Amino acid sequence: MRKISIGNGEIQASEIALGCMRIADMPVDKVSQLINTALDEGINFFDHADIYGGGKSEEIFAKAIDMKSSIREKMIIQTKCGIRDGYYDFSKEHIIEAVNGSLKRLNTDYIDILLLHRPDALMEPEEVAEAFTILHSSGKVRYFGVSNQNPLQMELLSKYLNQKIIIDQLQLSITNTGMIDSGINVNTENDGAIDRDGGVLDYCRLKDITIQAWSPLQYGCFQGVFLNNDKFPELNKKIDEIAAKKGVTNTAIAFAWILRHPAKIQAIAGTTNVKRLKDICKASDIELTRQEWYEIYKAAGNKLP
Repeated sequence: MRKISIGNGEIQASEIALGCMRIADMPVDKVSQLINTALDEGINFFDHADIYGGGKSEEIFAKAIDMKSSIREKMIIQTKCGIRDGYYDFSKEHIIEAVNGSLKRLNTDYIDILLLHRPDALMEPEEVAEAFTILHSSGKVRYFGVSNQNPLQMELLSKYLNQKIIIDQLQLSITNTGMIDSGINVNTENDGAIDRDGGVLDYCRLKDITIQAWSPLQYGCFQGVFLNNDKFPELNKKIDEIAAKKGVTNTAIAFAWILRHPAKIQAIAGTTNVKRLKDICKASDIELTRQEWYEIYKAAGNKLP
């Protein structure tokens, strides 16, 4: 598994991470098998959020590995906070309370990376800065980032923070390519030229902020997977063709397409299937040619100007 340098270079993480959103209702032994498979495949990064399974995902994760120090030291554990029942909350009190809850559920003394989940329209950046400073100085959180934020939102937050934002977790897949489309279609009247995220892809590259791709196999917003889906015949034909040529599965090609981008994006695998996880990890062993990358992009319905 290839490693990428996250943020300021102090973190060397696997370019594929295991997302733990769906493990809440799994038997402990199955979760243990999944985590150990990830580790065996070279994955050292595990993504959580306090809302996943209502906190149960964090709890079962800790039980599944018995959270021994020898295992904990091999892992980079990330969690997120800020989504509450029917609203978002970036208040100082909630951030600190959420982290304490995650620490307890994960049975660990520290979280490697804390992300603010969906943007809170009522965010007071001074409060966020106070919370981050308290959590950092107490050793409870080592690094910080955001999720689903645009450049100006990060700029506003950074104005007050003593810590650097090192991650922005954003939706990206072959069928959800808005952040790429707007760069390709600059100075045209095409729909793809519409900038919906403030140029977040280039901004993150300029600021050394690692983009994490969530839902790499989904189309729309949790509408389903595009692989083996009759709605995407040309795309699946092209992916299957390249997968056969390289001797891997279609899931590996879907992940390899994201990893091929020079922004060094970290892709989050949300599967709970051990075999599929192994197939996904093979993406790290292949590199699509420039021509193959564009062929897949166009097969998804995108047109070059």
